[in-house]
Amino acid sequence: METRYPCITRYFTYEDAPNVTSHPSKTLDTFPNPKPERDYTIQIELPEFTCLCPLTGQPDFAHLVVDYVPQDSCIELKSLKLYIWSFRDEGAFHEALTNRILDDIIEACSPRFARVTAKFNVRGGTYPTIVAEHSAPGWRASSPTELP
Repeated sequence: METRYPCITRYFTYEDAPNVTSHPSKTLDTFPNPKPERDYTIQIELPEFTCLCPLTGQPDFAHLVVDYVPQDSCIELKSLKLYIWSFRDEGAFHEALTNRILDDIIEACSPRFARVTAKFNVRGGTYPTIVAEHSAPGWRASSPTELP
């Protein structure tokens, strides 16, 4: 017997699966930076990152934070979500994954600055956090403004 909920307007079944338009993807789409003359930071939190341990095949879970200062383009968020999803069945060491994600962000949008922080959940009694950064040649962060 099927349970119906009045607040749900669309019910998905297994027959719908071929028609789902969201699938994991290694493509990062971009759009033009609306304010390229200004340095500003975009921070994106991705709390549901999953990949596989390359040694055991068991799942690893992480909370990713992507910080970047865009140059000419910004990363489109749905494509980032699908890109992150693409690692779900991939085995790799945490350090390699973090640096690969940073490299792909750099390739996609050539930011002035980018940082990827990957906080992995406990595995074997350890909580590894990997931080990878990139600064464009000649770019320097402005000093923060101190308010009274």
